[in-house]
Amino acid sequence: MKFNWGTGIVIAIVAFIGFILFFVVKMSTDNSYSYDLVTEKYYQQELGFQDEINAEKNALELKEKVTIQRSEGGLKIEFPADFSPKEIKGKVFLYRPSNKQLDFEIPISISKTYLLVPEKRLLDGRWNINIAFKYNNKEYLIKEEIQY
Repeated sequence: MKFNWGTGIVIAIVAFIGFILFFVVKMSTDNSYSYDLVTEKYYQQELGFQDEINAEKNALELKEKVTIQRSEGGLKIEFPADFSPKEIKGKVFLYRPSNKQLDFEIPISISKTYLLVPEKRLLDGRWNINIAFKYNNKEYLIKEEIQY
C-alpha cells in the first residue's frame, strides 16, 4: 500500500475525531467532573429576581442595619432595635458552597431582637447567608458571605 497525501489527511482526521470522542466519553462518564447547580429550580427562582432586588434595596435603606456576628453560642443575627420582634417573619438560609448536604434553613420566630443559629450546626469555613424577612408588609433581603 502506498502512503500519499490523501491517506495522511484521512488518518489525521480520523485520529482527531477519535481524540475528541475519547474526551467526550471521559467527561460524561467520570463522576469527578460532575457539578451541581446552585439550586435545582434555577429558572423558577429567576422569575422572582426583581423582587429580590427590591428587597435588597429595602435592606440597604434601613437606618439601623441587620448585623451578623459570631458569639459564644453560635451565629448571632441582630435585627434593628426599633423593630418589634414578634412582627418579624421570614427565614434564614445558610448555604455551604463546598457541600450541599450542610445547607439548612431556619424560620425567624423570635422574642428578642436577635436570632441565634446554634454553633453545632455550623462547621468552620465559608458560608453564604441569606436573611429574607418581612416587617410591616415590606420585604427585606440580606445576602452575605461569612467565614465561620
